[in-house]
Amino acid sequence: MNDAQCAQIMGRLAASDPEPTTELDYATPFQLLIAVILSAQSTDRGVNAATASLFAAAPTAEAMLALGTEGVREHIRTLGLFNNKAHNVIETCRRLVAHHGGAVPRTRAELEALPGVGRKTANVILNTAFGEPTIAVDTHIFRVANRTGLAPGRNVREVERGLARAIPPRYLRHAHHWLILHGRYTCTARRPQCGQCPINDLCEYDDKTGDTADVRQ
Repeated sequence: MNDAQCAQIMGRLAASDPEPTTELDYATPFQLLIAVILSAQSTDRGVNAATASLFAAAPTAEAMLALGTEGVREHIRTLGLFNNKAHNVIETCRRLVAHHGGAVPRTRAELEALPGVGRKTANVILNTAFGEPTIAVDTHIFRVANRTGLAPGRNVREVERGLARAIPPRYLRHAHHWLILHGRYTCTARRPQCGQCPINDLCEYDDKTGDTADVRQ
């Protein structure tokens, strides 16, 4: 796939959703951080159901720390790995209060020093909370990048580097959300909706499904 095709792909995704954002509910960078920590092996819908009561009870790092591990656990029991997640949430809040005045740090190194926060979570926070042009490669983005030919890679770091090279700078701010939403609702793992895909004529996937007529508008 050449640079012009990559630019076309991003242009069409941009046209279909000019201001994409996360489907996690949050009001502050702190709440986004907690929601993303809780999202591992859980759906956004499930996380939102849990954080509705959690954030009402503890909207800040200080309040979450006062709630304690058991208190957090009671709000997130519906989520997978809730014991580990409750521990990480409290330890993260402890570090935020002790080292950052309760605020979410804005550098990758400081974010990745928080319990339960790896590169992917740090990228989500940097992009969604602070507007940095980072891409958090999850299962949806990994699939879209490989399936379309936009940025093939054997692992998430290869795909992340490939996307950073392939995507024109003007699209990088929102690329993370365009790609994840495209993978979640159109380029799905099973039965991708190729007939309704705005980039099907540019996609290099060999096993397209259904009516793949040109749907450009």
